[in-house]
Amino acid sequence: MKTSRPVATAFAVAGYIVMIVPILFVVAVAFTDRPTLQFPPHGFSLRWFGAAIAYQPFVGALLTSLEIGLLATFLALLVGVPATLAIHRGKLPGKGIVEGLFLSPLIVPELVVGLALFQQLIVAFRIDNWFVLLIGHTALLLPYAVRVTGAAVAGADPFLEEAARGLGASPWRTFWTITLPILRPGIFSAALLSFITSFNNVPLSLLLQSRTTRTLPVTMLDYVQQSYDPMVAAASTLILAVTVVIAILAEKTVGFAKIFGGINK
Repeated sequence: MKTSRPVATAFAVAGYIVMIVPILFVVAVAFTDRPTLQFPPHGFSLRWFGAAIAYQPFVGALLTSLEIGLLATFLALLVGVPATLAIHRGKLPGKGIVEGLFLSPLIVPELVVGLALFQQLIVAFRIDNWFVLLIGHTALLLPYAVRVTGAAVAGADPFLEEAARGLGASPWRTFWTITLPILRPGIFSAALLSFITSFNNVPLSLLLQSRTTRTLPVTMLDYVQQSYDPMVAAASTLILAVTVVIAILAEKTVGFAKIFGGINK
C-alpha cells in the first residue's frame, strides 16, 4: 500500500527499529547458557531467570520499587485529582500559576530535585531515606496526575454536572455519580503512567538511596557495573513480560483508546 508521506513513514520505521531491536538483543541474551554477556547467544537455558529470581538484592529492591511506586502514585492522585477539579471547575484565583506549579517537576531536572531533597530533608532534618524517596517520587508524579486527569475534565461536558445539581443531587453525590465516572479513564491512565515513571526512575532514586533503601533500576545498574553475566538481561526480560501482560489487561478491560485518547485533547 502506497503512502502519501514517505519521509514520515521512514522516520517512524527507523524509530521503531531503534526502540525494538535493542530490546530483542536483551531478550535473546537472557536465554544463553554462557556465563558472560555475548551476542549472538550460544545454547538455550533458563538458568539466569532462576538466578535473577533468587538473587536477594533484586528481590528486596523490587519490593521497594513496588512500595514506592504504588504509594507515590496514590498520593499523587490524591493531591492531583482535587487540584485538577479546582483548576478546571472551581473559581480558583491564579489558575494558570497553580497549574504551572504542579507541572513544574517536568521542567526542573531530577538531579536538582534530588539534591535539594537530600540536602534539606536527609542532611538537615535527618528524615529516613525511604520517606524522602517517597516524597520525591510523589512530586515527580504530580504533573501526570494533573495533566492527564485535567485532559479528561476538559473534554467532559460540564452541563452534566450542572444538570445533576439542578435535579437536586448534592455536590458529593454529583461527584460520585457524574464526575468520577467521567474522570475514571483519565485517572486510570494517570495511575498507569505515574507508576511506570516511578518504577523506572533512576536519577532521583540514585541520589536518595541508602544502604537499606534501593530501587530495582538502581540495583540493576550497580550490578551491571560489577558483573558481566546475563542475569540483568533475564531480570529485564521478566520486567518486560510483566509490562506486556499489564498492557494486555489494560487493553482488554479499559482499552487504550479510552486510557490515552483524552491526553492530547
